[in-house]
Amino acid sequence: MFPPFHLLPLIPITPNGILIQLGPLSIGWYGIGYVVALGVMLFVTQTEVARRGYNPSHVWNALLIVGALALIGGRLYHVIDQWGPIYSQDPLKAILPPYAGLGLYGGVAGAALGLLIYTRWKKLPLIISLDVIVAGGLLAQGIARWGNFFNQELYGPPTDAPWGIAIDCAHRVVEWPCTLFPEATTGFVPLFFYESALDIAGGLIALYISRRYLKRLQPGDLAAFWLIWYGVVRSVLETFRSGWNWTVGGIPTAQLIGIAIALLGIVWLIYNHPRGRAPYPYLPPWTPEREHEAQLALAGAESDPNAEPDDAENETSEDF
Repeated sequence: MFPPFHLLPLIPITPNGILIQLGPLSIGWYGIGYVVALGVMLFVTQTEVARRGYNPSHVWNALLIVGALALIGGRLYHVIDQWGPIYSQDPLKAILPPYAGLGLYGGVAGAALGLLIYTRWKKLPLIISLDVIVAGGLLAQGIARWGNFFNQELYGPPTDAPWGIAIDCAHRVVEWPCTLFPEATTGFVPLFFYESALDIAGGLIALYISRRYLKRLQPGDLAAFWLIWYGVVRSVLETFRSGWNWTVGGIPTAQLIGIAIALLGIVWLIYNHPRGRAPYPYLPPWTPEREHEAQLALAGAESDPNAEPDDAENETSEDF
């Protein structure tokens, strides 16, 4: 007798994760999702950088180091998470292609380290740099999560809800095998979609707050918002998953991290808004003309070091 999960899933297909196969070279939907997500993140982040008075070209300049460390961090987290079932038997898989598998928490940690290095190098404010990436980052997370649909990953338990998705036998966790839950008649909770929708909603909220209330925000407020929003989303959704490989005391590590960063975000917001703190003096929106004027002022100050600089002359090219 099978458990009572016999409604045909609303999405009965089990998609192929490979979009194009050219001999040994394959292009997967997951990779396409990451490219689209990266494009959205770069566009949104550039507009947020310019609105705070900094040159949006910093986004592209920082991309190499931030992106490289994000990939390394995401890969390292994934390898640790999947060490037992995948990499313990063949450790070379962790460093040899194809590089399938990235962990979001590791990617975020790597990207933050890359931002730290770049901002120290260019003498830019790190906290504001974290703020400007939040809206685009959440939108990108939501878009990239659709790669999990094509890879048949990030799903919850069997369900008779009409929005359940099909998962073929090869991609099932051991708790929900086809012998107990037949492929043709069982749908699964689409956790990837829940996280995608909530990430995109969080990105739109962050974008609205940034556009509507910038003068009331302190540096770090949006970074704290990401910690709270994603921490709560991830820790709640993890309760629906099964087959975790990396746990602490029987609790999924991803859930523990989610709870910890949500609490950190709450403390950060409280610390950031003591009674009587004045609004932060954000720079006027960046324009090419404004940067040109600042460069001329800087050149004038260098040619006459004894001159009294005015406010415009205090701005260097690194301020944009």
